[in-house]
Amino acid sequence: MILSTAIQWSLPLKNPVLIFSLILFIILFAPIILNRLKIPPLIGLIVAGAIIGPNAFYLLPRDSSIVLFGTVGLLYIMFLAGLEIDLADFKKNSGKSIVFGMYTFLIPMSLGTLAGYYLLAFTIPTSVLLASMFASHTLVAYPIIGKFGITKNRAVSVAVGGTLITDTLALLVLAVIAGMSTGVIDNNFWIRLGISVVVFGVVVLVAFPIIGRWFFKRFDDSVSQYIFVLGMVFLGSFLAELAGIEAIIGAFLAGLALNRLIPRTSPLMNRIEFVGNALFIPFFLIGVGMLIDYRVFFTDLNTIFVGITMTVIATFSKFTAAWLTQKTFRFSVDERRIIFGLSNAQAAATLAAVMVGFNIILGYTEDGEPIRLLNENVLNGSILMILATCTIASFTTQKGAQNIAINEAEYAEEDSSSEERILIPLNNPENIEELIGLGITIKSKSNKSGLYALNVIDNNDTDSDTDKKARKKLEKAAHIAAAADNHLHQLLRFDLNVVNGVTSIIKEHKITDLILGLHHKKGISASFLGNLTEGILTKSNATTFIYKPTQPLSTINRHLVIVPENAEREPGFAYWLVKMWNIGRNTGARFRFYAPASTLGIIKNIHQNHPIESDFQEFTDWDDFLILSRDVRIDDNLTIVMSRKNHPSYQNTMVKIPDYLNKYFLDNSFLLIYPVQLTIRERTEHDLSNLSLLEPIEKLDDLGKTIAKLFRKK
Repeated sequence: MILSTAIQWSLPLKNPVLIFSLILFIILFAPIILNRLKIPPLIGLIVAGAIIGPNAFYLLPRDSSIVLFGTVGLLYIMFLAGLEIDLADFKKNSGKSIVFGMYTFLIPMSLGTLAGYYLLAFTIPTSVLLASMFASHTLVAYPIIGKFGITKNRAVSVAVGGTLITDTLALLVLAVIAGMSTGVIDNNFWIRLGISVVVFGVVVLVAFPIIGRWFFKRFDDSVSQYIFVLGMVFLGSFLAELAGIEAIIGAFLAGLALNRLIPRTSPLMNRIEFVGNALFIPFFLIGVGMLIDYRVFFTDLNTIFVGITMTVIATFSKFTAAWLTQKTFRFSVDERRIIFGLSNAQAAATLAAVMVGFNIILGYTEDGEPIRLLNENVLNGSILMILATCTIASFTTQKGAQNIAINEAEYAEEDSSSEERILIPLNNPENIEELIGLGITIKSKSNKSGLYALNVIDNNDTDSDTDKKARKKLEKAAHIAAAADNHLHQLLRFDLNVVNGVTSIIKEHKITDLILGLHHKKGISASFLGNLTEGILTKSNATTFIYKPTQPLSTINRHLVIVPENAEREPGFAYWLVKMWNIGRNTGARFRFYAPASTLGIIKNIHQNHPIESDFQEFTDWDDFLILSRDVRIDDNLTIVMSRKNHPSYQNTMVKIPDYLNKYFLDNSFLLIYPVQLTIRERTEHDLSNLSLLEPIEKLDDLGKTIAKLFRKK
């Protein structure tokens, strides 16, 4: 009884426990309820915010805590947009992004200025400021893109790149109009702004990756890594404000700067997305909803007219920009929907512009009322525009994303007879995390079987603790995989020796890829390679990766891939190559391929259709292999494609590779790849029915077909 009287039940609620509990239940149930009505979850959170806000039932005030969490959510959206963008596609589509950015800036600016001056009878400065609100947009619908898993689609890259351009220009217009209205525009203003923006860009895009790589090399604690990333986001946002531009630009550039250090498939990325989508982003959407005052639409017809005009101009101009982009670059209808949906929502920059304009007082009337640059009608009309545009954007984005995801799923389901299964034998507990990380990184999107971890125990081992230690290794591996939202099958086997145990598991579970780990402080011996060749490599059909990590995979700056002559004539060529592409797409690291001209031609053709960060250098003389040491840096990973004797791509120098690695590249991570090299007769003998695409490549046309099938599913 005493406890119940201590709680204040008056509205608005003041008990922090009750407030937070209410918000969590809104985040939980609002999307679920509206999802049954086919309404995007984002709209549910905005509507819920309007219902509980100060302009409706007033359950909660829009106080500093809501503003704080909402700001975090907004910056989180922009950060995720920069973090998840495919840098290779981003660069490839940079020209398209610039074109779309100019479309989506100039069209709203032109129509908005004309509408403000002629329809709403505003002054030129007010009309231009109003138009800048239409030109900017917020990626409110971006979480929908992430939900459907199409963040790497070219339309998304174009829309996100265009957002950076139009928001920067719109916020620059805001700064200029505000400066003109307060009389602070002079030559020094432009000099200060230009210098500060350049310094800000250099610090974030150059210094942040260096600091991030240093941190991730030395600290592997999951909590520390997450806090570090969050700190860098807000530091970048603060530096943006210090430079005179909006914080959202800083958050986006921080995402771009850390893009290559946080692989898309890593546990850290999983944590970043989880916390943002579960807490911070919903807080932002609820906060936007709390701004909505529905009462003004029943009491002031002028506000309704202004709000409808703003909504129509903003929506029409953004659709026109998306339509012109579609026609210019021959995008599909669903890609146009994606571009329009992502660019139509008005929220953050709109609120910034309207609040700045509302707070600028140009003078006073005879009655002492302030004359504002943007009046109350625009303030309230902007809230109507935010609600309407966010609703349209959510529905449109969901429609386009759903169709694109369905089409991609149909491609992935084709040729499902070649199902990928990745086996990782565990021995040394120190490199378990890196081996599982590599397995997750090379795993294709179409992989439905997950990963397999194996620990082989010698039948003659009498140590009673051996079984317990083996199970602990498997449990650790499963925990690491689960942190990245991947299922791992734990396999424990008693056998005469490790080779028999591994080869038996490969056959029983139809393993397609095998990852073997080396201790990071030791090299690779010729005897190990010989025993491996005589053992596992000659008795199995799996593409084999021998990996020695000296630093986390996410901190690798470049992958130098040395490919022997006639590698494309091997039946496993396309299979290891698609794994390299998965590493490139999931980590964003740069690749450099060393290969003969004929092989480089094939790889370049793949790169043209499926771009990753890469360059190419012709290399044929394996007898002069050490000449490559001049190109290797400390943060590089050396990847060497090997072969067995009496096969098309075998080079005599390959027997010296262990000595070269131990003597000249011991401080570097390296990856040796043994592709599948079996004939049709051998494939029949070893029952390789699960790899129906694996056939000797007699013609480049056959290779092209195999590559096309694999890269559709990667």
